[in-house]
Amino acid sequence: MNLKAIEGLELKYLNKFFAFLEFSLDEIQAGLKTRDKIFNDWEGLYGTKISDYSTGAERVIYSLLNGKQFGTPNSAPVGSDLFFEVDDAFIHIDLKTVGTTLSENKRVGKCNIGDFANDIFIGTNQNSYSADILVFEDKPKEFSRYYRAHLPPIYNSADKDKAKPCLTYFITILYDKSSLDTLVINLLCMPNGLLKEIYTNRPIKAGKNPDKVRFNFSRTPDFELLNNEKRVKIVFFKENMDEKYRKKLKWQHNLYKSQK
Repeated sequence: MNLKAIEGLELKYLNKFFAFLEFSLDEIQAGLKTRDKIFNDWEGLYGTKISDYSTGAERVIYSLLNGKQFGTPNSAPVGSDLFFEVDDAFIHIDLKTVGTTLSENKRVGKCNIGDFANDIFIGTNQNSYSADILVFEDKPKEFSRYYRAHLPPIYNSADKDKAKPCLTYFITILYDKSSLDTLVINLLCMPNGLLKEIYTNRPIKAGKNPDKVRFNFSRTPDFELLNNEKRVKIVFFKENMDEKYRKKLKWQHNLYKSQK
């Protein structure tokens, strides 16, 4: 399949999902706060996980996307949490949440904003981008390790009448672990595996463990075969966040302002 055509499809659905998430922002924010109505019933019951709102966030975001019915859900066991088929593609969408804090309280945990600002953890079953990863990049002991993604760049590739590209998107949310306030909501489009010819190994980065990988979206922020189009969309950025957070999120804040 023509590589520019693949990027065109990636952009087409990125814009659709962004428009929907931006339109639904009030509902998203209201949904994320519904836990507060029954706070006394669950507060203190889950130990250190009390500030981890990933399950609730998934419930809110996925219910909105499912209600929109962008395509036909696919029941294959390999894939992202949302996996569906549209007329011209198979689409995977996964939600990632990262908690951060400025508190020195050990119960709250540490500041994990570095896990959100420039790259994000992804699963092998959530992308089609196989390539060599540079471990300890730009350091004396740098070495290369091959990473094999489990999704195919093209589904039904042997049958040209049924063949459709695999498109991969991530919704990422940064929240404050002390207040549970939502700080940033991003929408990211990871390049299809066939685009390795264009992006080489730049989209992927070694994770903390040998079998883990991260999508390095800050190093591939653009559709490089399309003019002036971004692979990263900022759905929400809390303007009155603490300045310490804002400084670490400068790249994303600048992108958010450029969208206006």
